[in-house]
Amino acid sequence: MKPFLRTAFLIAVMGVLGIVFAAPLLFMFASSFKHDDAIFANLASWSAFVPDAGWSLANYVAIFERSNLPLFLLNSTIIAACVVVGGVLVNSMLAFSLSRMRWRGRRAVLSIVVALMIVPFEVIAIPLLSLVARLPWPGIGEGALTWHIGWFNSLHVQIIPFLANAFCVFLFYQFFRDIPRELDEAARMDGAGPWTLFFRIILPNSRPVIATAAIVLFIAAWNQYLWPIMVVQGEAARPVQPGIQQFFGRSNSWGQIMAYASVVTLPVLAVFLAFQRQFVASVAGSGIKG
Repeated sequence: MKPFLRTAFLIAVMGVLGIVFAAPLLFMFASSFKHDDAIFANLASWSAFVPDAGWSLANYVAIFERSNLPLFLLNSTIIAACVVVGGVLVNSMLAFSLSRMRWRGRRAVLSIVVALMIVPFEVIAIPLLSLVARLPWPGIGEGALTWHIGWFNSLHVQIIPFLANAFCVFLFYQFFRDIPRELDEAARMDGAGPWTLFFRIILPNSRPVIATAAIVLFIAAWNQYLWPIMVVQGEAARPVQPGIQQFFGRSNSWGQIMAYASVVTLPVLAVFLAFQRQFVASVAGSGIKG
């Protein structure tokens, strides 16, 4: 096949795949501006993917009036931000230790990290639930510092267990191995220690993999559903995903449901678009090569 035809074929295939993946999102966003009757009336035509002439923001107004969506969005934003910032720091530090330092048991720890990548969360959910039910947490009671047993109905129970991520550790590890060790030697000759090497040499040269890890951690934290249902009973610390299920029980309007889903989806798209270039660069294997 000639290069021109091969390029045209690849563009056509990617275009078709793009339409296939984008169609559900377009339908969801378009339906969020329609009344229920208009949604079902347009299902058999292309107009299902665009707002109709009578579009309005009534569905968006309704979801904020009929649910505690602002609080759920705030909770999910705090959880996701803490998981991303803390997760990038914790996972990159472990990967730095595994890839750039020499200590006994390093290979065993790396093997455990790789093995944990194939363990689904559902396997450890019950043991983790039993653990957080017995852990103490500081609080203020009667003007003095007190310790409460159990992390339930809180934000930190949805943050701390998810800071460490085996996939992100391995992602950082693979990237850090490709950074020339001559940089380490030059920094040590200038008197730099491990912390200086990590924060001033390794991390500044790891922006693509940091962006990739941030996207992975953000999506995982934003889409938490099973764990919040297990550890959060009230609305004060409830994130958006369990909030959707709660809203389903209160509304039978598909327009409002599509509006709720659109509001929950937009932050994920925004984060991906913000880090898209670095994400593609990381996946393509760019960066400093030795």
